[in-house]
Amino acid sequence: MDVKQQILTLRDELRQHNYSYYVQDMPTISDYEFDLKLKQLQELEEQHPEFFDANSPTQRVGGQVTKNFETVAHEYRMYSLDNSYSKEDLLDWETRIKKMVDGKVEYVCELKYDGASISLTYVNGNLIKAVTRGDGMQGDNVTTNVKTIKSVPLQLQGDFPPKFDIRGEIVLPFEGFNKMNEERIEIGEEPYRNPRNTASGSLKLQDSAEVAKRPLECLLYNITGSNLEISTQFESLEKARQWGFKVPTAAKLVNSIDEVLEYIDYWNVHRHDLPYETDGVVIKVNDLQQQEELGYTAKAPRWAMAYKFKAEQVSTRLNEITYQVGRTGAITPVANLEPVELAGTTVKRASLHNADQIEKLDIREGDEVYVEKGGEIIPKIIAVDLSKRPTDSRPTQYITHCPECQTQLVRTEGEAQHYCPNYNGCQPQIIGRIQHFISRKAMDIEGLGGETVALLVNAGLIKDYSDLYELTKEQVIPLERMAEKSAENLINGIEASKQIPFERVLYALGIRYVGETVAKKLAKHYKSIDHLSQATIIDLVTVDEIGIRIAESVVEFFSSEKNQNIIQRLKDFGVQLEISAEKLANQTDILQGQAFVVSGVFETLSRDELKKLIEDNGGKVSSSISSKTSYVIAGDNMGPSKRNKAEQLNIPIISELDFMQMIQ
Repeated sequence: MDVKQQILTLRDELRQHNYSYYVQDMPTISDYEFDLKLKQLQELEEQHPEFFDANSPTQRVGGQVTKNFETVAHEYRMYSLDNSYSKEDLLDWETRIKKMVDGKVEYVCELKYDGASISLTYVNGNLIKAVTRGDGMQGDNVTTNVKTIKSVPLQLQGDFPPKFDIRGEIVLPFEGFNKMNEERIEIGEEPYRNPRNTASGSLKLQDSAEVAKRPLECLLYNITGSNLEISTQFESLEKARQWGFKVPTAAKLVNSIDEVLEYIDYWNVHRHDLPYETDGVVIKVNDLQQQEELGYTAKAPRWAMAYKFKAEQVSTRLNEITYQVGRTGAITPVANLEPVELAGTTVKRASLHNADQIEKLDIREGDEVYVEKGGEIIPKIIAVDLSKRPTDSRPTQYITHCPECQTQLVRTEGEAQHYCPNYNGCQPQIIGRIQHFISRKAMDIEGLGGETVALLVNAGLIKDYSDLYELTKEQVIPLERMAEKSAENLINGIEASKQIPFERVLYALGIRYVGETVAKKLAKHYKSIDHLSQATIIDLVTVDEIGIRIAESVVEFFSSEKNQNIIQRLKDFGVQLEISAEKLANQTDILQGQAFVVSGVFETLSRDELKKLIEDNGGKVSSSISSKTSYVIAGDNMGPSKRNKAEQLNIPIISELDFMQMIQ
């Protein structure tokens, strides 16, 4: 056997042994024999570098150092999930689903593992990249570190598609976590707080050899891509298992919400026997075509729901109520607690939301309170133990003036929160607005974080976000923890942000109630900041999904002379405040005022491409048929109930070809 063949044979053997041990939990050789074969392969590869393979089993030992993790865009967005906490929530979800899709609906129940979300990309069966969730649109490239995780296949087996992404969780089993902590305590180090945070932190270690030492596992649950030739979620789990992925076997195919609840009840008890942290169950519509029909909201798929197990509760003392000022001037009361352990972390603070919540709970300083983690992430106070209330206790008097600038607070009728109206003179509002402006979903200014913004404001270098574009390297170098290279990166990051498209700039401006989705709608409708700034409340409410509250807020923002001056400065600096000519060239108003429902499977375009064409030509995409629907674009396998409803309402049913002719 020649050297090349010897290397290839050893690689195949080691991959198979690795799969048997780490994925199937059925070792076929001893650790000693495995190590001998691995050492033999390492020596052969060192002697013959011409046969290097980035996905060789020898690459799992790590050793590469990553100073800065590159931010990369996800080809397919990583959505978050809507949460439910009761049978009623799930029944409501099922009702919504059955209104939107035809035929029998099956569900797949899967355990929700508490780890670090990851997206793995495979091309021709080889692992090409591993990217963290980030904000769902883009994440950090952690491929070097993920390659060290033994349950992540570097090369697949079987009938895998040419290219696809697979999503899952990187988890740290309890046994490995406890062993790591024993070793840390032995050498006098602080133990890690919980497996989830430790798993997440492991992915961002600079030395991949350190990651290789940690007993991380990767549990996969969702395949994403095009032309995958898979028709159901349950089939996708079985296929992934055959290709070499570690797919939890707890997943179950069921026919009704009652069966879903049986699954939840079983795992609510038995989850404590699992080797990993779990915090709930994910329920998905099984049929992938039905998933496509259901589509997505701005934040989550309509075809999936997370059921969260009841949160852990503890009691502790409320020492003091303080007040925070947000970027919009909203005041948030905060409970400062006697530190207490809750769901693996130490909790010292919890939000009290607003004055109504304080009054409803009759919560007071000195009270013994019950705390739980909402969704097991954000601590909240759910009740007061009145039996332990001090005799000299007095009701909480909500503050009347801003804790930062002493301006008298206002509370608009119908609003839950108090606000500080000192928009231009209240320091936390100024800092908060600039922090929002530079955030990842907005201007995404590399090298500039929230702490640096506060330093810049406090040093008098900036007073609003337009001042950022006048900063020089010499001005920022004296700031705390700012070296020459980081100062240079900051200035370059600010310069690069001038290329951020208009809809994201509009979101970055921080207009109250104008989130990402609203900013996109307004940018698309008005095309430029000039046109938007001249719109009246009556004009604005005619825009699809823009209500009176948003319209009033937009008009109020542009009526401020200070804001107009800031926008003029942003224009002068070259920030994108109108849709680019290139983007405008691909947009028309041909379908203005028309609403379309897209149903079925199409030959030439994907459903997403069809929806984009509708929106690019001024039309609106609806998920369900109503009297307001202008056309139904029907592909193969359109549901009979949708067809019947369209016929009953006399709504034209057109083909993909008819639609293309309509917009040409």
